[in-house]
Amino acid sequence: MTTTSARVAPPDIRSPAFKADPWPACARVRAEQPVVRIPLANAHLAGGHQEAYLVTRYEDAAAVLRDERFIKDFRAVGALSMHRRPWLPKALEPLTRTMLDTDGAVHRRLRNLVRDTFAPRYTEQLEPRIQALTDELLDRMAAKGRADLVADYALQLPLTVIAEIMGVSPRDRMRFRGWVTKLFLTQTAPRQGLATLLMLPTALTMMRFLRRLVSERRAHPRDDLVSRLATMEDGGDRLSEDELMSMVAILLIAGYETTVNLIATGTLLLLGHPDQLARLRAEPDLIASTVEELLRLATPVDVATERYASEDLQVGGVAIPAGSLVLVAIVSANADEGHFPEPDCLDVGRGENRHLAFGMGPHYCLGAPLARLEGRIALGSLVRRFPDLRLAVPAAELRWRPGMTLRGLTSLPVVL
Repeated sequence: MTTTSARVAPPDIRSPAFKADPWPACARVRAEQPVVRIPLANAHLAGGHQEAYLVTRYEDAAAVLRDERFIKDFRAVGALSMHRRPWLPKALEPLTRTMLDTDGAVHRRLRNLVRDTFAPRYTEQLEPRIQALTDELLDRMAAKGRADLVADYALQLPLTVIAEIMGVSPRDRMRFRGWVTKLFLTQTAPRQGLATLLMLPTALTMMRFLRRLVSERRAHPRDDLVSRLATMEDGGDRLSEDELMSMVAILLIAGYETTVNLIATGTLLLLGHPDQLARLRAEPDLIASTVEELLRLATPVDVATERYASEDLQVGGVAIPAGSLVLVAIVSANADEGHFPEPDCLDVGRGENRHLAFGMGPHYCLGAPLARLEGRIALGSLVRRFPDLRLAVPAAELRWRPGMTLRGLTSLPVVL
């Protein structure tokens, strides 16, 4: 028998308070209404939808992520969402048609074009370079004795790595980061029209930069991923101009944002569990399982990006009408007591750990091997280099970034 989801007090998944401590609210929702309808005040994020179905239990979450009837392309769910979508200038259309927003054969084609670049056999070749960058950043921090672990370390490492892969100059890396930060901040604007106005200048500037980058690489290819994407041809098939723009944009953004959160939030979690930190220092070979456990509990992406029901469907016995927006609460699924033994406990030696931090199904994170490698090197080197590492401020004073999908700190002051 199907049911409609009754109204319980839903969590505000975008608020800093939820980001700081999501687990009590998630546990309550899992117990009371595991598929709950939540309001979306800034509906510009989701094709005009005013509310979404939030999926909180592990088995339901995994099922939604695997089920290709929950689609990513909002255009395919009909005019209901289309006529509410805010107007955007043509120059920004590539940002609405990224690989993350496609399904089926279109998605597989785009994914296959960059799959080899992020395969384990390729990312493993980057280990010496990542270790060298890590050591350089740690040396800089050691000279000062204090650091903001977000700005000085967690951001610098993955941003430098993905920029080098893509071929973005050191001068342009932080400019790009600034644009992306501003775009994420528009997620918290109270009204759809205001959000659109706020993001337009930044988005247009960023797209002009990307078009110049792509144009330069087409005219003068180098040994970088943008050059390969701009010049590749597979059986007569090549990326269109808009596809190329959207691919470069999404790879640059996704290539570092989540890893920043893994390193910084993971460090905070370890500092809050001194027994587990001591165990990791005593058994450094546990770094791989430690990273998996931090991915589970620190969960850099706490709510998966939007999916839409392509037809009338059911999740956990709840009827989901066609066209509805569905959000998967990864942070809740990763703490589901029905799937993980003692899910609230950080265990750096946890064995079976099939978390959903990288998603599941056709949209499983392409950059997972790179993120895992960066996490192992960054966190392992940090705790080894600074045995007296501690917070420089009380944990309660730390600020969390608001937003729909990412869970991360604005800064993390530490004493080394």
